[in-house]
Amino acid sequence: MKARRTDGATAGATAVRAAALGGAGLLLAGCASMPTRGEVRPVSATQGADSQVRVYGVPPAPNASPSEIVGGFLEAMTSDDPQLSTARQYLTAEAAKSWKPGSKVTVLSSGLGRSPEKPDKLDKQPEAPRFKLTGDKVATVDERNAYQPEPGGVPFEQHLQLVREGNEWRISELPDGLVLSESDFQRIFLPVNKYYFASGTLVADPVYVRQRTDPDSRMDKTTQTVQSLLDGPSKWLAPVVNSSFPTGTALRDGTKSLSYDAQNTLRVPLNNKADNVTEPQCRKMATQLMYTVRDLTSSRVARVELVHSDNKSVLCGVDESLAATIANRVPAARHQYYIDQHKLLRVSLPSDPEQSFEQAVPVGGPLAGAPQLKVGTAAIAYEEKRAGVVSEDGHSLYTVSLTTGGPLPAPVQTSRVKDGLSAPSWDGRGDLWVADRDPQHQALWRIPGGTGTPQRVDVAGLDGRRIEALRISSDGVRIAVLLSTGGARKELYVGRVERPEAADGGKVSVRELRPAAPQMADVTAMSWAPRGRLLVVGRESEGVMQARYMQADGSMVAGSLPGANGLTDVAASEDEKQPVVAYSDADGIVWLPPGAQWRTVSAGGSAPVYPG
Repeated sequence: MKARRTDGATAGATAVRAAALGGAGLLLAGCASMPTRGEVRPVSATQGADSQVRVYGVPPAPNASPSEIVGGFLEAMTSDDPQLSTARQYLTAEAAKSWKPGSKVTVLSSGLGRSPEKPDKLDKQPEAPRFKLTGDKVATVDERNAYQPEPGGVPFEQHLQLVREGNEWRISELPDGLVLSESDFQRIFLPVNKYYFASGTLVADPVYVRQRTDPDSRMDKTTQTVQSLLDGPSKWLAPVVNSSFPTGTALRDGTKSLSYDAQNTLRVPLNNKADNVTEPQCRKMATQLMYTVRDLTSSRVARVELVHSDNKSVLCGVDESLAATIANRVPAARHQYYIDQHKLLRVSLPSDPEQSFEQAVPVGGPLAGAPQLKVGTAAIAYEEKRAGVVSEDGHSLYTVSLTTGGPLPAPVQTSRVKDGLSAPSWDGRGDLWVADRDPQHQALWRIPGGTGTPQRVDVAGLDGRRIEALRISSDGVRIAVLLSTGGARKELYVGRVERPEAADGGKVSVRELRPAAPQMADVTAMSWAPRGRLLVVGRESEGVMQARYMQADGSMVAGSLPGANGLTDVAASEDEKQPVVAYSDADGIVWLPPGAQWRTVSAGGSAPVYPG
């Protein structure tokens, strides 16, 4: 392994990495010199995001120049030192005490550029040299650990002020929080979901915590995640969810680490704000915790128990089965659906992904006896007893039963133009959503219960863009939309669905659209995926077509699906054990079982969907 270094690295800007290899430790280090004046020097990003790599800063060398102090500090800021103790050695005593690296994180597309504001005076040892830091900001992580992307990048500029402290140069003024490249951010921070309730259903709220001990709180990643849950939802999601934890609930003082016992039970000690909760409320609290921590360990979390502030008695506990009941998630899909020769077909999902596929069969109900209706797109309600289907010409949307025969009902929504209606989408509350792309009457519509009077949904922030496609999340509080400005290029956004109480007389609306795939120049297709993520098919600027998972906050999940070229439709089940299904121009309907390769289900067909 090569030593960590920067362009023109200094003795103080050297990092030491330790990597676990077959149980043995490997430790390497390297040093070089840096010019003390001249042009802007970028601080290079860590090569890759290997979570097994640990980076340690090197303390400032005696009589280090101002430029060496700046370079060493920026490098040490990316280290895994507890409390970032090495980085603090580059600061004055006062700055070291006041600096709060955990207050926020600024994420840059690459390393920081740095340059002295008056390079001609550096050789003359000015009283207070000042350095300008520059870069392209792609995101920030706020005090609640929420990731907020900056589409297209935003110029970043901050300053570091140096002064003499004793006989050494030290930094006296610096930006709040941390400033990291994307690769360093991915190495240091871990994406996790914390969970809150919306109308009795759990909703994922994605955040980032440090992979190792947090330098401010000294908490491990599990404890950081639990504390973030107790602190409350992210600002973006807060208007539409609630927490079962009483206001002020926190971990018992001194809790820095949470661990599992031999039976995979996690015991969480709380302060006295939670001492008097009722049993039903306590179980909802424990359910939020169960879903929040279950992805943080390779072993299965069997049980979560909440502990009284006396640290002796247990307030309550839930196991997987009880938590699943309280979480009120949508039922698991039993079939996958697609359209072939304008007919809606279904395929039974095998219990084992390696099993052969069953033959696709036409769905029942009015569609079985309605040869006059050519189906163009469809959405299946989560209970799999109803479907929303749009006619092949895109004029009409019908809600039909899949279990009871009879004549084709009247359409529940129509458009005035050909191909006006988008593919529909169901939420877990039983409402059907569709967009009308008529240039003169563009609108997002919600059909309550699938058959009620259509209600126009106000979407804030469209700014003249048109909704080309949509997918409402199963929890009904987030909607993914593909937006265009009239051309072929489409961008993916996620909006928050706000539903006023009936007594308020307000209408359902979509607020605070935020980019969900800012790295992609054009998005072709998308679907909601397990754990509140999105599966997105798109192309980066001048890149190849790819399919990859994204967090709903717009951050990228490592890795992409194999062989994504030619995909124009994609669908994922709420159950990650089920295969991804897609339409390929070359192969028709294809499945991607977990850990396997694409398999052709039907050479014909189009528009594959799971319930939702």
